[in-house]
Amino acid sequence: MTKKPTIVFCHGIWADGSCFSKVIPALQADGYEVIAVQYGLDSYEEDIAAVKRNLNRVGSPVLLVGHSYGGATITAAGTDERVVGLVFIAAVAPDAGETVQDQLNKFPSDIFNHVEAADNRAWMLPSGVEHFAGDLQKEEQKLVWATHYAPVADLFLQQKLGADDISWKSKPSWYVLATQDHTVHPDLQRWVSKRMNATVTEVDSSHVPMLSQPDIVIDVIRKAADAVANRCLKPSLQFGGGRC
Repeated sequence: MTKKPTIVFCHGIWADGSCFSKVIPALQADGYEVIAVQYGLDSYEEDIAAVKRNLNRVGSPVLLVGHSYGGATITAAGTDERVVGLVFIAAVAPDAGETVQDQLNKFPSDIFNHVEAADNRAWMLPSGVEHFAGDLQKEEQKLVWATHYAPVADLFLQQKLGADDISWKSKPSWYVLATQDHTVHPDLQRWVSKRMNATVTEVDSSHVPMLSQPDIVIDVIRKAADAVANRCLKPSLQFGGGRC
């Protein structure tokens, strides 16, 4: 019998695990064990550690799903041997010696004109929510802004991984590319997804397709989960450093 992978979600900045609330119930109904990591956006190192602590709470194999900055956390945490696949949603994905800020500088986006610094945090201004979640209804945009949480101001400068810390180089990857994204530029998404040789699904969406078009995101996750589960049918097979 095929063993379903556990699905572990990792959120981006200006968000928490509740941003996956429209996709988690459907996957649970499919019989998947699902968990959303809650990290503090205080440092890259601490956020990676939080992901790994959550891997200890669930069964394996694991499919990691990262949105936005969550792509950076799954890049590092995904080297764990329990992780057998990666799904990136409108996400960054640094390489060795490269920071998220390096990537964002290559392809500047509108959102960072709508950010203010306070208490060493980078908060999104009310005007920024249109650039973050512009295809949601206004009432839902207001909810996104009311519940957003800011990262420490220099979080994007803290990623400095070694060559052995880049999971997308050795594990199968899928990528949901948001073509109307004003937070992580679509051209940046095309660049990182091509570099990792991911299976790409484009969606006409803002930065939050899991909220605006959850059915497409659910479909991609299901396909990724089926693919890694089928690979795990062969007990002796190991791929991408993961153990089935």
